[in-house]
Amino acid sequence: MAQPGSSIRTVHVSITGTVQGVGFRYWTEAIATDLALAGWVRNRADGSVEAVFSGPAEAVEEILDRCHEGPRPARVERVDVREGESTSPPGFRVLPTA
Repeated sequence: MAQPGSSIRTVHVSITGTVQGVGFRYWTEAIATDLALAGWVRNRADGSVEAVFSGPAEAVEEILDRCHEGPRPARVERVDVREGESTSPPGFRVLPTA
């Protein structure tokens, strides 16, 4: 839950590099859950990982910072962030590959 006076931020993220087959989605789900973020994560057919994070701006910034590293076997080359306009429903989930 957001603290009183804190702003809610929603971002749509694309992560490229060696990010599939290394546990990136489940690593992301664990961190997002720890940070009480809403949203989702999924693999893309092009080899990237796509995610939406929604929650307190500070928590969103924290997960974005962590996405630049990823889980230990990952090799992140790029994290592209687009600001979103709406919040996600409560909870964070792993979606099927798109």
